Amino acid sequence: MPVIAGGVIIAILYFGRIFFITSIIAIVIAFILEPFVAVLMRLRFPRSLASFVVCSLALLVLYVIGIGAYSQLSSLYDQLPTYGQRIGDLVDNVEQKLGETEEQTYRLIVPARQRKQQEEQARAQQLALEQSRTRRRVQQQAPPIPPVGPAAIPEVRIHEEKTPIGDYIYPRLSSFYQILLMGSFIPFLVYFMLSWRDHINRSFLQFFHGEDRQIAARSLAGIADMVRAFVVGNFLLGLLLAFLSSVMFWLMRLPFPLLVGPLSGFLSLVPYIGMPLAMIPPMFAALGVNVFAVYVLVVVSVALLHLIAMNVMYPKIVGSRVHLNPLVVTFSLMLWGFLWDAPGLILAIPMTAALKAVCDNVKGLRGFGKFLGD
Repeated sequence: MPVIAGGVIIAILYFGRIFFITSIIAIVIAFILEPFVAVLMRLRFPRSLASFVVCSLALLVLYVIGIGAYSQLSSLYDQLPTYGQRIGDLVDNVEQKLGETEEQTYRLIVPARQRKQQEEQARAQQLALEQSRTRRRVQQQAPPIPPVGPAAIPEVRIHEEKTPIGDYIYPRLSSFYQILLMGSFIPFLVYFMLSWRDHINRSFLQFFHGEDRQIAARSLAGIADMVRAFVVGNFLLGLLLAFLSSVMFWLMRLPFPLLVGPLSGFLSLVPYIGMPLAMIPPMFAALGVNVFAVYVLVVVSVALLHLIAMNVMYPKIVGSRVHLNPLVVTFSLMLWGFLWDAPGLILAIPMTAALKAVCDNVKGLRGFGKFLGD
């Protein structure tokens, strides 16, 4: 029965992932905005009004960020031919270097006599290929025999022009519609989670009685502390990294620092692969400068900022409340990445931390909590 129940739960999480991802994203955003609501409540704002003001300001900030990103992307789109040419040149240079290395290795390994025989065979194959091409060209240039009878009537065919973008989008229109539909619920979910927070907590505790109610209250508090420490801490650290990265790239004279800096800063927080991911946007922007020293400076600066952030700032900002051992983190990333793709990789650690908070407060599950802990 436990195996069947586990399989049913995994199937529900997989097939209902759009619903669950939307709900968890709303919960994460509510955790990020809750401190601002608490500040307004200290100023004698009612919770409903404070939630409305905070949500409205958050949407306004997103709108301003969207306008800035759109202007940067428009400028980037105008310069895409230049970047494409530079990328093509880099690929050609790499292919040339690989070809030269392969040729040198071939000359060192293969004996001279055998190499001569292979070169003669290659010339013979090339000659035969040229002869076959010549015969084919002669046959194509010969005048065709006109058809007689019904075959002489030309066949009219309607040619439908297809594009790779259209071929990708049309089969997935239903999925895009579901994502947009669920995404439109996020602002309303966040508002109601913030404004009805106290009522939801009290109503949830009514399902338990006696000692179970105390365990449920401690579990909720533990989940709130862990998730808030992780989510809010990572969000603040991402903002700091985005600011520092934008300043660094601006000083390096990289194009589009206001777009590249935030992307690099927040990608640096991805577990395990944050450093290489954080290097991709500035390295792409460095193509506009195309100077070797700039490439080296980008790699060194991003690596140093990532190492300082993960080893110095991360423990101080995120805190020591998220106690998960590396093995559990790796398995959780694999599991949630398999179930929910990229959103699963982002939400894996806070969900696992929340599960550990429940296990730590439920007497029968404390063994699992110790197994998940560091």
